[in-house]
Amino acid sequence: MNYLFTSESVSEGHPDKVSDQISDALLDQFLAFDANSKVAIETLVTTGQLIVAGEVKSKTYVDVPEVAREVINRIGYTKTEYRFDGDSCGVMVAIHEQSPDINRGVDKTDKNEQGAGDQGMMFGYACKDTDNYMPLPLELSHIILQELASIRREAKVMRYLRPDSKSQVTVEYSENNIPLKVHTIIVSTQHDDFDADEPMLAKIKEDVINILIPRVIAKLPERLQKLFGNDVIYHINPTGKFVIGGPHGDTGLTGRKIIVDTYGGRGAHGGGAFSGKDPSKVDRSAAYAARHIAKNLVAASVADEILVQIAYAIGVAEPVGVYVNTYGRKNVAISDSEITEKIKLIFDLRPAAIEQRLKLRNPIFSETAAYGHMGRTPVTVKKKFNSPYFGSIETEVELFTWEKLDYVETIKETFGI
Repeated sequence: MNYLFTSESVSEGHPDKVSDQISDALLDQFLAFDANSKVAIETLVTTGQLIVAGEVKSKTYVDVPEVAREVINRIGYTKTEYRFDGDSCGVMVAIHEQSPDINRGVDKTDKNEQGAGDQGMMFGYACKDTDNYMPLPLELSHIILQELASIRREAKVMRYLRPDSKSQVTVEYSENNIPLKVHTIIVSTQHDDFDADEPMLAKIKEDVINILIPRVIAKLPERLQKLFGNDVIYHINPTGKFVIGGPHGDTGLTGRKIIVDTYGGRGAHGGGAFSGKDPSKVDRSAAYAARHIAKNLVAASVADEILVQIAYAIGVAEPVGVYVNTYGRKNVAISDSEITEKIKLIFDLRPAAIEQRLKLRNPIFSETAAYGHMGRTPVTVKKKFNSPYFGSIETEVELFTWEKLDYVETIKETFGI
């Protein structure tokens, strides 16, 4: 029997994502000037102010208010009428040194034996819904908001848009987990108060359906374009006006959108957030490693859908457990347990090995903090960092290394595919 599955996304202007982006921008600044920095930073944003708190061990110093203001202005909070803008918001900093009790379990004389920064379990997931092996409802939800942000910045149409927005997509699947049609699309976008309520809301709905959605569909491969029929149900700003938004409308906090950051509710999640954490925190690095494994396994046709779990004890290098679930969709004549054993032969899952394999000791995290950490396009870019204390650094880095399909041939050879 067919079923419906739903995922949501939030824009870069959503308060929680503002917090994530500030935390990751600060992390990148630390890593740019000291690659061995240990960082765990949380950001809270609300009307007219933000608070940055956490623990850091680093040889460098970061101008926290300056970095935070740059992020806020880049997102688009540049007007005092938003009651939260980069130039005038207050900034409170409460950062102290990382606990030596934690650090003693992480830093080891032998770098290869670096312990996990915390206990916990991390999950990676991949499926064949989309060309980048992500669940379709989440992929569409992200693209809708990325296009909405592009339209806002172009300022040619829908000129009333403000930075805060949310999307949600429901997809109908067959009982064999194949996407059949886009069932429902929800878009809630912050906007200027440009007319009386009824004509204003009608205009926003008309523009979303006739301007935004066609741009989204045009970005999809033909096989996914065909899933958009004339019977898609739309709910556009279903509560009515959405003028008050951003950190003035809702307090934001780092790490509150972990399902948006990963798989939109597909697969599983261990509960640990990503943003503001350096890669010694396996909440982040092992989740990337698990995604890297799952994506390469599906791309190599080991299974059409796969979930990978990795679990750690704080201060211990080797994972305490590795688990695989192919949901009965494997294409090899061995058990999930046997697949697990082969994974352990191919991938070194010690924290230091993950950092090295995925090049995580680089300032690559700002780009992850909006529109999902998974399913993104690997790319090499040049980034420049400025410090009032240490001058400027320009560095070339690889973004989204965990999305590379660089182990497909090794997996095929190991599995005899």
